[in-house]
Amino acid sequence: MKRLIAALVASSFVALMANAAFAADPHQGGVLAKRWCATCHVVAADQKNGSTQAPPFSEIAKKPGLTAASIALFLLRPHPPMPDMNLTRNEAGDLAAYIESQK
Repeated sequence: MKRLIAALVASSFVALMANAAFAADPHQGGVLAKRWCATCHVVAADQKNGSTQAPPFSEIAKKPGLTAASIALFLLRPHPPMPDMNLTRNEAGDLAAYIESQK
């Protein structure tokens, strides 16, 4: 029963994130990327430097099966070595849409 409830909650969350990612603003995501992510990731074609430890957004965007919804979900969960940026759902959706646009 607990597994069923957990599965329902998880699928509901993914559905909500898919809707948020659909309405997301990639331009605003680019602003967030340059503010929060450019220290470690190469977030735009005109950026010259990033960390060798963090993949460029263009590489992340090309991973098979990766969607804006899965990226947004990943961004909302704290995960070392990335800092917890305390993104809102809308910000995560915007950032995910921007990353997906880097294909």
